[in-house]
Formats: sequence, structure tokens, C-alpha cells
Amino acid sequence: VAVIKVGALTESELKEKKLRIEDALNATKAAVEEGIVVGGGAALVEVYRELKPTLKSSEPDVQKGINAVLESLSAPLHQIAENAGFEGDQIVMQQKRAKANVGFNAKTGKWVDMFESGIVDPTKVTKSAILNSTSISALFLTTEGAVTEIKEKTEQPQMQPKDEY
Repeated sequence: VAVIKVGALTESELKEKKLRIEDALNATKAAVEEGIVVGGGAALVEVYRELKPTLKSSEPDVQKGINAVLESLSAPLHQIAENAGFEGDQIVMQQKRAKANVGFNAKTGKWVDMFESGIVDPTKVTKSAILNSTSISALFLTTEGAVTEIKEKTEQPQMQPKDEY
């Protein structure tokens, strides 16, 4: 049993710190339950590499679903790279050719052994993400129609010329 005391200057900062500690605790529990895999989206790209040659269907609709799920496996790595200021497509392509357990460290911009660098994810979390995305894909494939929201394009306000002030 452990007691973790959290202090902060403001109520909102305290809530944020508490949520971060709870997230870390839950991730640790999940890692203890089922182990860890390479993090940063590298494990998902490894799953893609293993499944791509084997998952084929003669039915076009089923193959579209398979392709959608397979392509979604590279989305986390792509987003991590983009958020760090790198070209997501390029990083994903390099990851698809990388050796097992090697991945992109977005903080340093270098390719590293993910386990040695401590960039890991709980297996339980990674597995749940794959299962949930597959479930949602299956739901959309079997749905006759779906209601979505189309985002409206908002125009940037025009700058007024200096003489109109």
C-alpha cells in the first residue's frame, strides 16, 4: 500500500496532477497484468506488418474493412510524429521497414531500441485499442446509414487597411 500526496497552487492544477497520477497508476496496473510492448505506435505498425500479407478477402466490402483497420494501425505513430514537428508519412514508412523493437523517439528525433529507451505501452491498452477499433469498423460496415456532423469552414477575419482605423 502506498500513499501519494499531491500538492498544487490552484484547484485546477491539483485536479490535473491528480488525473496524471491516476493515469500513471492505471497504466502501471495494466502493465503488471499483461506486460508491455514497444510504445510510440511502433507495436501497432509491427502488427500491421504481420497482418498485411495474411489478411485477404474475396469480398470487396470485407477487404475495404480490412484495409481500413490495417491503415488505422499507423495513425497513432503518424500523429505522434506530426505533433513533434516531423513528417508523419515519412516516419510511418521508415517504421514499416525498421527492425523489431526499434522505433522513432519523437522527443529526440532519433531511431532507438524502444525497450532500452523506456518507450513502452501496456499490452492491455494496446490490445484494447486494436479490439475497439476493429469493433467500430465492423459496426460501420454493417450499418445501413450513419449521421455525422460536417464541420463548417470558418473564414479568417480580414485585416482592415491602416487608413480605415
